[in-house]
Amino acid sequence: MYAKSLGDDGAELRPLEPWQAGEFLAHMDRGREFIGQHNGLPDVVTDLESSRAFLRAYAERAAADTGRIHGIWADGRLVGAVILRTMDVGQGVAEAGCWLEPSAVGRGLVTRAARAIVDWAIEERGIHRVEWVVSSDNGPSIAVARRLGMTRDGVLRESHPFRGRRHDEEVWSVLAPEWRAGEEAS
Repeated sequence: MYAKSLGDDGAELRPLEPWQAGEFLAHMDRGREFIGQHNGLPDVVTDLESSRAFLRAYAERAAADTGRIHGIWADGRLVGAVILRTMDVGQGVAEAGCWLEPSAVGRGLVTRAARAIVDWAIEERGIHRVEWVVSSDNGPSIAVARRLGMTRDGVLRESHPFRGRRHDEEVWSVLAPEWRAGEEAS
């Protein structure tokens, strides 16, 4: 297995695989309420089998080159993840996303991990456009999109039914030339 350092604080980005279902479930249990404010994943990953099934689905996406999931480890513990929820290499389009448990908030982990996965999608897989779709109520995730140099393309009004209410979703994106220009400037 490999790990990518996320900085000098010891945080790492690593692939998440089905054999890590127990660790993934424990992470989800620690952050269930916090993550579930804007993300339906805690409603899906509720026991060991559903945890394994979720990670298996991403293993199949990785094998088909249509998606990826990487865990964020801090202080030796899984505390979050970044994903390429969808990835169409032929069309050159992918959608990235993330989540983090409360114990790891405020350390820049998601921004650093998202930067790594977006960079990989653009530079290694030739993706031209990476999207970030986020609830308009999710200020921290919108802040990550901004820090990544993404542009807000628009708002899909009341497009996402979640826990009994329809939510607006914002679509943010970065194009490969913009990404490269931003990376050179930093």
